[in-house]
Amino acid sequence: MTFEAIDAWWWPYLFIIVAGWLATDAWRFLGVVLGGRISETSEALVFVRAVATALVAAVIASLVLTPNGGLAEAPAWLRVGAVAAGFGVYLVTRQHMLAGIFVAEAVLLIGMALT
Repeated sequence: MTFEAIDAWWWPYLFIIVAGWLATDAWRFLGVVLGGRISETSEALVFVRAVATALVAAVIASLVLTPNGGLAEAPAWLRVGAVAAGFGVYLVTRQHMLAGIFVAEAVLLIGMALT
């Protein structure tokens, strides 16, 4: 079965839904089954958390340093400054994530409006 196998308007949507479900839910199910058996302090789980954190950091760095779309119009110093301001507020507010996100967005939007 391929993406172009059936010539109907609904086929691409069904194909994407089924393929997306199969690709992600099998791993989610495996994670639930195995996750209950792994100790939170085990080296395997510490490694998995480290890899997940590194992947998130890489995605954020990619969005900030090599953006596309509307974010590419903002200068690099403004994008980096907004991230730094948001992270600073996150630390000052005792790791309140929403406060950091709102400040970073506000700095970015105000900076874009002024430049």
